[in-house]
Amino acid sequence: MNKKSLTITSFALFSLFFGAGNLILPPLLGFKAGNLWLLVVLGFCISGVVVPLLGIFAHAKLQGTMFDFAKKVSPLFSLVYCYVVYFICIALPSPRTASVTHEMAIQPFWDTPYLLTSFVYFLLVFLFVINRSKVLDLLGKLLTPGILIILLLMIATALFTMDFNFTSSEIKHPFSHGVLEGYQTFDAIAAIVVGAVIIISINLKEKEASFEEKRKLIRKAGFWAGVGLFSVYAGLILTGALFSDQFEGGISRTSLLSELSIKILGGTGSILLSILVSLACFTTAVGVITGTADFIKGRFNNSDLAYKITALVSCVFGVLMGQFNVDYIIAVAIPSLMFIYPITIILILLNVLPDRLTTPTVFKTVVWTTILFSVPDFLGSMGLGETITPYISWIPFSAHQLGWVLPALLALVLSNVIQQKTKIA
Repeated sequence: MNKKSLTITSFALFSLFFGAGNLILPPLLGFKAGNLWLLVVLGFCISGVVVPLLGIFAHAKLQGTMFDFAKKVSPLFSLVYCYVVYFICIALPSPRTASVTHEMAIQPFWDTPYLLTSFVYFLLVFLFVINRSKVLDLLGKLLTPGILIILLLMIATALFTMDFNFTSSEIKHPFSHGVLEGYQTFDAIAAIVVGAVIIISINLKEKEASFEEKRKLIRKAGFWAGVGLFSVYAGLILTGALFSDQFEGGISRTSLLSELSIKILGGTGSILLSILVSLACFTTAVGVITGTADFIKGRFNNSDLAYKITALVSCVFGVLMGQFNVDYIIAVAIPSLMFIYPITIILILLNVLPDRLTTPTVFKTVVWTTILFSVPDFLGSMGLGETITPYISWIPFSAHQLGWVLPALLALVLSNVIQQKTKIA
């Protein structure tokens, strides 16, 4: 594998990860974090960089589809999990990209409805998706460099022109707050969805490469994409923190980013930001729908018709959901993320670990334990927190909505210990 392949694949991975949530979430997070911005960065990057990076490493190890991530639990469980994840992807993060594009790139200049933006947006997405074999080159060569140039210009200008004075933050648990806010990026889910897109694209382009060569390419590309994501996230969070005393406390995510661009880049800020939003959101939508269509195509004996129908249905669904505003879509996403994200994180970690530590029995024990202890967080996100708190207060980290973490780790350790003792006996 040459440096050109590595560069293109790294850019493509970054662009497939970096979308609407990745752009609008960090500035407001930093704005609210103030002097605690570094703790928030660490938490946000755990769920927004480290876990997704491990997801790409897991893909490099498996070199299959998303179905392979959960098949050790059971084929039925894996199939249900895949369908749930893909439905969430086309129902929430994909339409959100159209909504963000409208609020930040269209609404400031033209008084047009969300529906019109959503329709034109997903028409273009559909055209990209059906040109499946060109996705990697188009994303790697054309779109991502533009995203990075504008972002780095904005961040660098803020860092070199602002005084490092921060307001005091009222966030009680900055680290866990950052972790949970990182859920909204959908990056862990993106890792297993768009990772499969990269696998197929590499197989189309590098037909003569060996399994090990492709593994090295994917791991290296994942690492550099992770470095890019960390740099951008940390930079945007710090930028928001630097302006923590210059805007009203109730400012929205999209409004804050728009105002930041104007203050930092002057009169050209809005135009540059509109380009950035359009590129970042568009690449994510293409990646999500391509991944979904790839999966359905695989389930129907590699049928091109199934691929096109799935792409079309996903885009139609995107048009319908994309007509709602960003805050509404984010609010709707919280319960589903509180349930599916812990399962996804655990599946990624299990697939990264050596096979001797992750037998089917271990997989089943850890995953079902995670599901069980995710239920309270899910119910809490549905507004039932006060009702269930007396029953779950004994669970470590439950106050941080991370009550599943320690039980899952204990299940991993204990199931391996019991399994080893059984073998010895």
